[in-house]
Amino acid sequence: MKPDLHPWASDLLQLHCEIWKRLMRGVHDRHAPARHPTLATATPEGIPKARTVVLRAADKEAGTLDIHTDLRSAKIGELRATPFAALHVWDTSAHLQIRVEAQVRILSGEEVAETWETVPAPSRLSYGNTPAPGQPIANALDYTRAVDADAFGVLRLEVDAVDALHLGQHHRRARFDRRNHWTGNWLVP
Repeated sequence: MKPDLHPWASDLLQLHCEIWKRLMRGVHDRHAPARHPTLATATPEGIPKARTVVLRAADKEAGTLDIHTDLRSAKIGELRATPFAALHVWDTSAHLQIRVEAQVRILSGEEVAETWETVPAPSRLSYGNTPAPGQPIANALDYTRAVDADAFGVLRLEVDAVDALHLGQHHRRARFDRRNHWTGNWLVP
């Protein structure tokens, strides 16, 4: 019998470390799978919404993940009504699915002023388009790109749980919960 390619998939402590290692790599490596996860929210009517985002910060000790956003986007209203979200990452090379459940805090104004200073000038053009994101326009380019620091916000995902599924020779699945101090439990894949 061949051993699994990824020995971390057989040990809960190593798997938890590997998950956070891959999330943190997504912050700094443009080519890492965790760089562009899918963020899912729900409208006040309960309709699920998912979109690709860019992971901007990952803090294993605090159990938080940060995503930058335009405060005028629809996801802000969704999160104000229901401040919970899910984040999904599929890492093909590791055959690893990471699903994150989190409470979300919307940070703005003075809370994000220091972060705004680190946003490169070309990226700042993503915050302040006129009309606001998601508004109808007559033609594909009927909007104006502008920089507006007041439109910049950070979604701080305070991770409650992580569900990891490794599709190796022998599939393995584990769940890690904040309320259990990140002690993992094996689940049937």
